Amino acid sequence: MSALPFSTTCRHSNPPLHPHFKSSFTGFGQRNNIWQLCVITKSSSSRAIRKLRVKNVASDKKKELKEPLTGQVAGTSNEFVPDSTAIASSIKYHAEFTTSFSPEKFDPNKAFFATAESVRDSLIVNWNTTYEYYERINVKQAYYMSMEYLQGRALLNAVGNLQLSGPYAEALRKLGYCLEDMANQEPDAALGNGGLGRLASCFLDSLATLNYPAWGYGLRYKYGLFKQLITNDGQEEVAENWLEMGNPWEIQRNDVSYPVRFYGEVISGPDGSKQWTGGENISAVAYDVPIPGYKTRTTVNLRLWSTKVSTEEFDLQAFNTGDHAKAYAAMKNAEKICYVLYPGDESIEGKTLRLKQQYTLCSASLQDIIARFEKRSGRTVNWETLPDKVVVQMNDTHPTLCIPELIRILIDVKGLSWEKAWDITKRVTFQYNYYFDHYTYIDPYFDGCFVRTVAYTNHTVLPEALEKWSLTLLQDLLPRHVEIIRKIDEEFIHEIISEYGTGDLNLLQEKLRKMRILENIELPDSVAELLNNTIPAVDSVEEIDVDDNDIKATNKKDEDGDDEDKAGEDLVVENKIEMTFKVDRKLPMMVRMANLCVVGGFSVNGVAEIHSEIVKEEVFNEFYELWPEKFQNKTNGVTPRRWIRFCNPDLSKIITKWIGTEDWVTDLEKLAILRKFADNEELQLEWMESKRRNKIKVASFIKEKTGYVVSPDAMFDVQVKRIHEYKRQLLNIMGIVFRYKKMKELSAEERKQVFVPRVCIFGGKAFATYVQAKRIVKFITDVGATVNHDPEIGDLLKVVFVPDYNVSVAEMLIPGSELSQHISTAGMEASGTSNMKFAMNGCVQIGTLDGANVEIREEVGEDNFFLFGARAQEIAGLRNERAEGKFVPDPRFEEVKSYVRSGVFGSYNYDDLIGSLEGNEGYGRADYFLVGKDFPSYLECQEEVDKAYRDQKKWTRMSILNTAGSYKFSSDRTIHEYARDIWRIEPVVLP
Repeated sequence: MSALPFSTTCRHSNPPLHPHFKSSFTGFGQRNNIWQLCVITKSSSSRAIRKLRVKNVASDKKKELKEPLTGQVAGTSNEFVPDSTAIASSIKYHAEFTTSFSPEKFDPNKAFFATAESVRDSLIVNWNTTYEYYERINVKQAYYMSMEYLQGRALLNAVGNLQLSGPYAEALRKLGYCLEDMANQEPDAALGNGGLGRLASCFLDSLATLNYPAWGYGLRYKYGLFKQLITNDGQEEVAENWLEMGNPWEIQRNDVSYPVRFYGEVISGPDGSKQWTGGENISAVAYDVPIPGYKTRTTVNLRLWSTKVSTEEFDLQAFNTGDHAKAYAAMKNAEKICYVLYPGDESIEGKTLRLKQQYTLCSASLQDIIARFEKRSGRTVNWETLPDKVVVQMNDTHPTLCIPELIRILIDVKGLSWEKAWDITKRVTFQYNYYFDHYTYIDPYFDGCFVRTVAYTNHTVLPEALEKWSLTLLQDLLPRHVEIIRKIDEEFIHEIISEYGTGDLNLLQEKLRKMRILENIELPDSVAELLNNTIPAVDSVEEIDVDDNDIKATNKKDEDGDDEDKAGEDLVVENKIEMTFKVDRKLPMMVRMANLCVVGGFSVNGVAEIHSEIVKEEVFNEFYELWPEKFQNKTNGVTPRRWIRFCNPDLSKIITKWIGTEDWVTDLEKLAILRKFADNEELQLEWMESKRRNKIKVASFIKEKTGYVVSPDAMFDVQVKRIHEYKRQLLNIMGIVFRYKKMKELSAEERKQVFVPRVCIFGGKAFATYVQAKRIVKFITDVGATVNHDPEIGDLLKVVFVPDYNVSVAEMLIPGSELSQHISTAGMEASGTSNMKFAMNGCVQIGTLDGANVEIREEVGEDNFFLFGARAQEIAGLRNERAEGKFVPDPRFEEVKSYVRSGVFGSYNYDDLIGSLEGNEGYGRADYFLVGKDFPSYLECQEEVDKAYRDQKKWTRMSILNTAGSYKFSSDRTIHEYARDIWRIEPVVLP
């Protein structure tokens, strides 16, 4: 049933509801674009209640809904914008009839839920209209598959996109509340951890705003990653409670569920068909979250899966006999799949659970996509047209199982042949586009070729982050998929042999070692047979190293009367295959998911220019040489709605004033206009005042969260991101320790002359089992505890670790930041997106030439970016230098290490942490991330930062130019490129 829309009029007003209320409520309907009021009277009479009748005209006339419900849509007239009185009545209605709170109070939590449900009414109507239209015209859709969606709070974003911030603020004032206070009641959705999930959420916002037909798929994690507590022992983890009070934005679709199977066996039919039977069966149930676009009715969907089993799985007999654990074992086993994001995988149970999560996402989502495709196709389904209507984007390797799962569904369930199923999944034809300087797909409408179905975005160059799964585990959990993966691997090996031939076995061996999907697994029989039949024996005898024992065995055969020439030939061929393509039984047999993505996907893209080059030249170089047309770059972006317009309204007003239009919110290139005003003293003054107001908010937030009092007159120096050694929070905090030590060596007057006051702010979560990262968190908090209580230092230096960093914390910190640190080891950060958010908000950056830093520096200007550190192409040589014992550490680096070991920051033993920066080789040693190498360059760059900050006019100019140069990093631009170059979808504007 359609939700109740708002009315533009109200026949009576109601008194404020804070804190207790009893009143009448209003529902709203629309007939022929005339908004009518339906009065609902609350009465103590039971007879009156029985006669209560709510008429939902919107539901009765849903097909007649033509005009936009909210905001202004280009090319339309008579747009409906509810006033504050109508909104207040809607909030009161939901407070009584739809919230799961007791009726006697109207406390802030209840007020938030009622407000959110009121907003959701508009979202649902727009949402239904969007997808009814997509269904009717049978448009091609993109489906974004991601294990993470780091959405943040939804209320302000939703009312902002609907252009209803003012009316909602006024309505809540009438009810005794403030819109911002209501927003603060909302917990962050615990569906992601870092940049991967935030990128996915930005993409959904841009897809809706740009009117692209798309849908997101993910998992509904009950407890999220974890909530981070900072104690005297460092980081502690507790379960997230974001669903404790319910989620007003989601709609459970009890009628949308799909079976998901684990374990079991594969049975072959007499006709060669395969049937996967038995094992463990669960159900994936859909929860839908509407994602509104900005100033458009288009509202896309994020479908999240939750897992359960049927009630028949509850063992009532076991329960009644007292074996309660056995009674609900199956239920708990299913439910735990969606308990936690990234469960620890040190144990086999943890690995199994992670793999179950990934397969649940892929299986349920693809079944849903196929069902939608079949519904739109009507009675006759032409499977060859699937790539014309469906494209799946895998956000990193977590959804890799989409590839074998799609093939399984097409072959085992829909009855297609292997050739057709594989062709639908992967194959594509390209041509070079000289205008855009990259390969693009040949239009299928002109030459009959199809753009295939599954594409892959790579997000990492770290070897440990390129997922591998044990073949044994996969075989046990997903036996049918292992058969399909083996078949894909076999076909791919034949393709490699076809490309490179068998003349140079060393080359072939190297290609297979790097490119095969299956690692340390014997060659398929068809390949071994091919090699036996094609490798000439005589030509290659001298190239083979033959063991003495093999020679003796051959001589023995000769003595027994065997034909000498034939025995020699057999020896050459047999040993050549066995010795060149051998399997090491001591090493595990693995499935390389990234390789499967490249082989099975029709497109592979990196997420920044430097990252995409590393992907082509290093990570997947052999694949790039084979299929150069597959590889693309799609530099990441972030939505300017959330990351300037809504989180920094003060700066947004200034930007709009000086640009002369608010169109920059959807056309970020207009930010470049600010460049011509960068030296304008009036703008600089407004800019500085805005930054200071935001800093005061940050100072208040820090006091609330940590108890530390910081001065807004100091520079706010921020590094907030996932805690990882390659992101080098350790370099930052060691630089701070050096700064603190030098301060202590000077008199009070000298300190003020030498050092600019700084508040150094950290935030981010260390993965629960990542011991070294947790040591870094402990180190930062210990340094802060010492520095912040040192009366000699006072406000000259503060070190703050903000607990439980999330989107809402970022929305607070970023507008008030002045220096942002993006200091990862060069060549190791795929892109980063927080660097883009900081730049948009006028924050000057210090960083290495890594990820999107490279492009940000190009756009904002080299003089407005503080650069230090080794370059990506130097890293391998520097590590070799270290391994050879040739590295000579800077004396200042040794000084800091000794200072830490002296115990000045407490009794905690930091030998393991500091020891990781020492030695020339060994796991956890040898300074793999080059903290020591870049330390002197980092210190010198920080001196330049201090010098620039003293000249506030210069600094403000740099700040303005950072905002002006950030226009490239809108997710709108990124999505346009995905839609044009990979997905081949077009915007669809609702009529």
